[in-house]
Amino acid sequence: MPSILAKILLVSRIVTSILPIVVMLGLIPLVRNDVVLAGVYALFIVVTLTVRQDKKDLAFLAIGLVIPTIGEILFVATGVEVFKRDLLVFGIPVWLPLLWGYVFIMMRRGVAALEKYVR
Repeated sequence: MPSILAKILLVSRIVTSILPIVVMLGLIPLVRNDVVLAGVYALFIVVTLTVRQDKKDLAFLAIGLVIPTIGEILFVATGVEVFKRDLLVFGIPVWLPLLWGYVFIMMRRGVAALEKYVR
């Protein structure tokens, strides 16, 4: 049975993974300029990759940039989703792939924290 300290560390790692995503989502209605928002999201990614360097993060970033973007494009093409932003590429905001890429990095880190906890 993991100690209380291990549980606290797990929760703190997961919260620190989720909190930036909540902030990024909160910025969407506040920052109307899509290029600026994409720049802010790129900054989140650069800082995250700089603070804790892990080659696996780059793979998950790449997957997160591509696969969900294809899904979003298909959703827009079929009318499932409609975005009302200033700068759309293939019907999706330019910042959305960056958000998905960041989410994939954080999901990988969250899973890594859980794996470490259950060992």
